[in-house]
Amino acid sequence: MGLARSPQSRQTAWMSTWYGGQINAKGAAFGSLVVIAPLLEQMRVADIIDQHLPADEQAEFGYGTILSLLIAARVYSPVALSRVSEWAVASGADVLWKIDADKLNDDRIGRALDAFYDQRHSILSSLALQVAKTFEVPLNELHYDPTHVEFTGAYEDAVPRSGVVGIGDDALTPLIRSDSQLDPAHITKGRAMDDVRKGTKMIHVGLGVVVDEFGPMPMCGHTIDGNQNGRTAVHEQTALLGKHLPNLKLTMISDRGTFSVGHLLRLKDAECNAICSVPWRDLCDLFDTHCTTLLWKDASYHSIEQQRRRTSNSTLPLEHYRLAVLQHTLHDDEKSDAYPKGRDIKCRVIFVHSTADAKVVRQQRQKQIDRITKELLAIEASFAAGRRNTDAASLPKRMSRAFGTANSAKYFSGELIPLTKAEIQQLPKPTKNSHTPTHRFAFTFNDALLKADEQYDGYNAIVTTVPASKGSADSLFTRFKQQAYSEQVNSQFKGPLAVRPVFLHSARRIESLMFLLVIALMTHFLVQRTYRKSLPANAPDKERHVTTLTLLAAFRNYTILVQRSQNDRAIITTQLTPRQKEILQRLNLPTPAQHLQRILPRPPD
Repeated sequence: MGLARSPQSRQTAWMSTWYGGQINAKGAAFGSLVVIAPLLEQMRVADIIDQHLPADEQAEFGYGTILSLLIAARVYSPVALSRVSEWAVASGADVLWKIDADKLNDDRIGRALDAFYDQRHSILSSLALQVAKTFEVPLNELHYDPTHVEFTGAYEDAVPRSGVVGIGDDALTPLIRSDSQLDPAHITKGRAMDDVRKGTKMIHVGLGVVVDEFGPMPMCGHTIDGNQNGRTAVHEQTALLGKHLPNLKLTMISDRGTFSVGHLLRLKDAECNAICSVPWRDLCDLFDTHCTTLLWKDASYHSIEQQRRRTSNSTLPLEHYRLAVLQHTLHDDEKSDAYPKGRDIKCRVIFVHSTADAKVVRQQRQKQIDRITKELLAIEASFAAGRRNTDAASLPKRMSRAFGTANSAKYFSGELIPLTKAEIQQLPKPTKNSHTPTHRFAFTFNDALLKADEQYDGYNAIVTTVPASKGSADSLFTRFKQQAYSEQVNSQFKGPLAVRPVFLHSARRIESLMFLLVIALMTHFLVQRTYRKSLPANAPDKERHVTTLTLLAAFRNYTILVQRSQNDRAIITTQLTPRQKEILQRLNLPTPAQHLQRILPRPPD
């Protein structure tokens, strides 16, 4: 048995603690500004904005100061613009940006957004080049994907715009509008989409994302009218890249919504390449013509889940992709003086078969068929019982509701068949609120059409203009599958960075805010990219996949102290935890003490 310690010895084992009185200091929730503020400096965000938007000599603050603070607010924790001043005081951002909170009023922020609008494309392009150079981000391949942004309310100054691409003075050279020459994207009712209510007002924002072993890194973006499609979006983005980054030779990767032969030709004219999925209907006939001679090979690409199943000897199904390549020439019907019959472009068609997609397609189709069958049986029963809305005029509406937008509706057909007098006489007496039916409803299912569709289950196609010498079909398919990272970036754009709340009524200022959000998105993903890139080769997988949200959360409770006297205030930093120090070292960022010592004056003697 151990010896019991006396009360006196137990007391001396503890550090002495006492109440030290009260000091005139308040805490500021510095939090992730420990990372955000110096990172924005390394990106030179404020400097680049000021280079494009020189402030008036009498202006108290440059546009770069105001706008970089707005970007920091979005990365830190999105707040309404009307509350930025409150956030600046609570977080200590007013100290970092050397601006009194009462100076962050609506007028000053509004003027900064108005000025930014006139140079928005130029600023974003300059910033992309700066980030690419400083942080070694390769600009040889971009994944492009547009996403929609919803709005509510009335925007009276939101009107259709002419678009980025117009006709130049000589009718041969296109006119590329940007910056002050280009109106803001039209906030209007968008096209029908699965995840959007009919009639919703919106615009689209297309994002260009670099993807490599360190994950996704958004590098450019552009807004599109709410009623435009992916073809217009990628056309305008390509034109803007050609105008503002003319020496950029890249491969653009995008989904089927952006595909057109014209898109491939425009990239070729710019000495760029494309990897783009294609609507199956566009190449179905080509597949049928060559299907018996195609040489299929298993793809080396496997999803993360499929990789796990293979390494863990899982009993779950092992899905895979198969690829077949076909040399092909596509024709563009668009005619011009130089090409009166249109133009051709040589490409490779990569036919893809996915065992997993085949299963999913059949399951979804069967689910639609079961639902429609249930609805049609209900219609059949209501006609037989002589209930309400059982006449020839009501049938089309009821069938339309039953079919909805399901592709499987094409397998069904229905008709009203008149009942004979003998059949009517044999019917039971109608119940209350019913009548004696004069017709019966019958529907049929086209099994042959279903079988014809099933033969294509799991198949899709990708078209590429990348020469075979610069990438095999297998390697290009792997690069194309990284397109999923674009969706991840889009979700961050509308999620943690929170496009809303947007309490702006000017379409121009909304446009500016969208571009500032693209910069905030760049900043957000640059955090995790820089951290992952600094890791040693033997770092665990968990560290290699760490996200910005996790890294910034490590600073959630970090505070600074603001001690005020009659004429000035002193900023006192608190101690960092070992994990916080490690993160800053990997990001090559100064500590709060180092950063504040550099930007703030020394205390008076």
